[in-house]
Amino acid sequence: MSPVNPSDDAATARVVVDDSGTLREWNEGARLLLGHPAADVVGRPAAVLLADGADDPRPRPGEERWNGTLALRHRDGRTVSVWVLAHRRASPDGAPGTWLAVSPLDRGPERPEDPLVAAALAQSPCATMIFDDRLRLRDVNDVMAQLLGLPADRVRGLRPTDLGSRPQNTELERRLRQVLDTGRTDDMHTHLKATGESRAHAWHARIAPLSDAGGRVRGACVSAHDFTEQHLSRERLHLVNEASVRIGTTLDVTRTAQELADVCVPALADFVSVDLLDAQEHGGEPAAVPAPPVGLRRAAHQSVNPGCPEAVVEPGRLDVYPAGSPQAECLVAGRAIIAEVPSGDLERWREWDPLRVRRVQEYGIHSTMSVPLQARGTTLGVAVFTRFRRPYPFTDDDRLLAEEVTARAAVCIDNARRYSRERESTLTLQRSLLPRWLPPTAAVEAASRYLPAARSGVGGDWFDVIPLSGMRVAMVVGDVVGHGIQASATMGRLRTAVRTLADIDLTPDELLTHLDDLVVRLSEESGDDGTGEVGATCLYAVYDPVSRRCSLARAGHPAPFLVPPDGAPRQIDLPSGPPLGVGGLPFESAELELREGSVLSFYTDGLVESRERDADAGQTLLREALAAATDSLDTLCDRVLHALLPSGGAADDVALLLARTRGLPAGQVATWDIPNDPSLVAPVRKQVVEQLSVWSLLEASFTAELVVSELVTNAIRYGSPPIRLRLIHDTATLICEVSDTSHTAPHLRRAKTWDEGGRGLLLVAQLTQRWGSRHTTEGKTIWAELGLLGEE
Repeated sequence: MSPVNPSDDAATARVVVDDSGTLREWNEGARLLLGHPAADVVGRPAAVLLADGADDPRPRPGEERWNGTLALRHRDGRTVSVWVLAHRRASPDGAPGTWLAVSPLDRGPERPEDPLVAAALAQSPCATMIFDDRLRLRDVNDVMAQLLGLPADRVRGLRPTDLGSRPQNTELERRLRQVLDTGRTDDMHTHLKATGESRAHAWHARIAPLSDAGGRVRGACVSAHDFTEQHLSRERLHLVNEASVRIGTTLDVTRTAQELADVCVPALADFVSVDLLDAQEHGGEPAAVPAPPVGLRRAAHQSVNPGCPEAVVEPGRLDVYPAGSPQAECLVAGRAIIAEVPSGDLERWREWDPLRVRRVQEYGIHSTMSVPLQARGTTLGVAVFTRFRRPYPFTDDDRLLAEEVTARAAVCIDNARRYSRERESTLTLQRSLLPRWLPPTAAVEAASRYLPAARSGVGGDWFDVIPLSGMRVAMVVGDVVGHGIQASATMGRLRTAVRTLADIDLTPDELLTHLDDLVVRLSEESGDDGTGEVGATCLYAVYDPVSRRCSLARAGHPAPFLVPPDGAPRQIDLPSGPPLGVGGLPFESAELELREGSVLSFYTDGLVESRERDADAGQTLLREALAAATDSLDTLCDRVLHALLPSGGAADDVALLLARTRGLPAGQVATWDIPNDPSLVAPVRKQVVEQLSVWSLLEASFTAELVVSELVTNAIRYGSPPIRLRLIHDTATLICEVSDTSHTAPHLRRAKTWDEGGRGLLLVAQLTQRWGSRHTTEGKTIWAELGLLGEE
């Protein structure tokens, strides 16, 4: 309570009584009313003031205010009939509260007898109060008296804090004092529940100063207007606006459901749960609404209580709702259903779920509203709104508001579901087109990572390791422009084309030229409107473990990094070349010698570029990550991704390929220059057998003799000197290569019955794992691979 001056203290009798009924405070007004000084009554039971035979006025349990007429004993022994208003005051320090009992002694002058003034006060639609300059209530009209729930002729002479202990009373008294001091009008908004009303109304109170003829402020008039409908409309509009802004910020189904629950608590309900019909995995179409019982999976929930203790189902859990449950009924009916506990609408819960019944009783749940989530003709699930802290049930206006908000949320959930389905389809296609594992080769040890974009959708990044003839290996990394299924499909076509072109042993610059032509044709085939244009970048490298040389070419792709065995990482100086699809521009190759144990790092631009940094800064981070020494390429891959990518995932696809080079020892390679004389083929076969004996590969000598004899004979007969034979082997493969300076490549054909020749290459094809030819700068090389499985 605000401090009072002595005259005001004597104008109103005020006493304070604790919960035990003991008098704690006794003011001057109380002494004037009953004659007892404070020292005689403070600390004694308040009941001693009751006259003989008077009823006990103690409020009922849970009652916060009481008013009525009491028969009290005066000090001189006579009985005094007194109207008393008592209300509970909460203690600010958490101690037990007390009761303030007041009775006005000085009611001020009576209301004027002017009938027009009396009619204005009585018939005014605004609740009106008039206070004097001592903050004492001089008069109220009938509307205000009804709002206060007190008789108008009894409350005159009381201050706002005498009328009640709610925060609104303290705030009104503060504002009244401010108006009296400044002479300026003030406005106040509050919520009050009139006597007999089931719910509080919104009130706008205007506090205006009252001045006399000389301009001196002598009091204040409070006019309160009920603007509940306008307030509710504004709240509904605000909630709808919040829903449009806050729901659907991501294309994630669970997150969108959580946003719906967050927006509606506490604006519309005290607890909100969102349950979705179980769909196929990864965003598939939800099943048609089945007949009860209905299986729903909890997607999200929110509560005014931290931790959502009212929740019976945890997020991610599937629960079954039987016939008669509000969830099942609203799904079947396709409309919102409001159920109230006092009316028995939820009585069937007792048989269905005793745990829910206990929660209803524990938290005082009295009303639920189940609203189906529907979008584009599909039912996705149900949102359940629950009230237990708000004392009033859901109304038809609440139902309309909930239906509008959930309709917006359902569209966002459906968008997220469709996006998830398309993303998973694209990811499935992408995974099927990318290598599931990297083939082991004698040339390199390789490790790779592929991460789809976190937000923009799966793109067309790819990588590959392709074994070539002569123990060589090709490594490729590419990036198709765009995202989605179209980009993944284009990536698959380009990867297949690269493997096909690599199989005929084209040099890196020639391969990119052919690939560029293919992209140009794909772009032309995609349409004339320009919307289907195809573009890509690519880097292609070939490493030979015998010569330890690597040739590379790139088409608009980031240059790779090289990490020497005992040196700092550096970016390879490699001509850029135009992106694939430009057409007509040449590509250039570069060749460098690599020491055994060097690490080549190939990557796509999603690894080094982002909105937060440019490519140069990203390449600096990549260089630092590659500088950390490690024996495991998988560990190095993880370290690179951790250093360069944010925790929430990259904005673009990321492909990373690391390859550590190996060198083939000179002792595993044998080379002979072959004279252009068919009679010397036999000595060559003998030299081959001797070399296989040195290598402990005699078990393969029979097949090797036949293959070498055929290839060398063909080279002498159809090729051009000089002719060279080379044998290469590792633990699993023996390779026979015969080179000459002729550019005419042999062709496998099936000899007719009466043909005397033409069966040599057919024999080679049947005896070996694979064979082929490749063009070189000097001519061509015919090669054949023999398997050595089981050889030591």
